[in-house]
Amino acid sequence: QGQLAESGGGSVQAGGSLRLSCSVSGFRYNSYCLAWFRQAPGKAREGVAAFDSDGSTDYADSVKGRFTVSKDNVDGTLYLQMNSLKPEDTAMYYCAAAYGGSWRPASLIINDYNYWGHGTQVTVSS
Repeated sequence: QGQLAESGGGSVQAGGSLRLSCSVSGFRYNSYCLAWFRQAPGKAREGVAAFDSDGSTDYADSVKGRFTVSKDNVDGTLYLQMNSLKPEDTAMYYCAAAYGGSWRPASLIINDYNYWGHGTQVTVSS
């Protein structure tokens, strides 16, 4: 049974940086798409960045040029490097995996994902 566990959240001032990590375990096959989503209070969960099994990536327009998604090929950990953080980046950040079915390439669509972590909080103050 696949499991995802996020870490690395915290509180920073605007303009600062954070790196989130997602530990990935329990997936029998290596073909899956991983992604970061976020959800701010009172708002819908939204896709932030995705890393597909072929190495392709995609980003939400709001984070392009500031966030970078990557994956460690040895242990499978997914990372999200977040630079030039803004107060509007404040949210709970979730790691997600699309596994065992089909999904759109490097998808940022929530319905494509069937495994979720518990989230890590990111707070950016102005």
